[in-house]
Amino acid sequence: MSPGHTLFARLDRFSARIENALLVTILASMIFLAAAQIFARNLFGTGILFGDELLRLMVLWLTLAGAVAASRMDRHISITVLDRFIPERAMRGVHSVTALFTAAVCAVIAWYSYRFVMDTRTYGDTLLNNTPAWILQAPLPVGFAVMAWRHLLHALRHARAFLRPRRT
Repeated sequence: MSPGHTLFARLDRFSARIENALLVTILASMIFLAAAQIFARNLFGTGILFGDELLRLMVLWLTLAGAVAASRMDRHISITVLDRFIPERAMRGVHSVTALFTAAVCAVIAWYSYRFVMDTRTYGDTLLNNTPAWILQAPLPVGFAVMAWRHLLHALRHARAFLRPRRT
């Protein structure tokens, strides 16, 4: 195995650990905050200040982190109608095209979410009692850019498998 190949494998494992830790942390924080919100309302008649708003943001972050993790494993939602009718080798070409299309869509969303975050910054929008909104929305373009990159890599991997001559 070449040193470069080992480096990429290590980087992939490292990023997977970070993503998994992020997913667990966000989910555990959401569960704790929601439970604390329920107890505070039942015991004290009032909820945690900004608790509901923070939970809504955390749902967005959790969804985005889950989508990034799904793109890592190439386990996103897909419709597999053609798998029954097209030969396996041709399906690699189809998978390459769909992954390339998905990468393009994610790249467009990354660009427009970046523009959205920058507009939010320009206008000085705030969330959670004067926290700059753009800081809390910054994971959007980053997450979609990561997904675009990963789907581009999946497209290249599927294209290589499609173009590779069959060994006999």
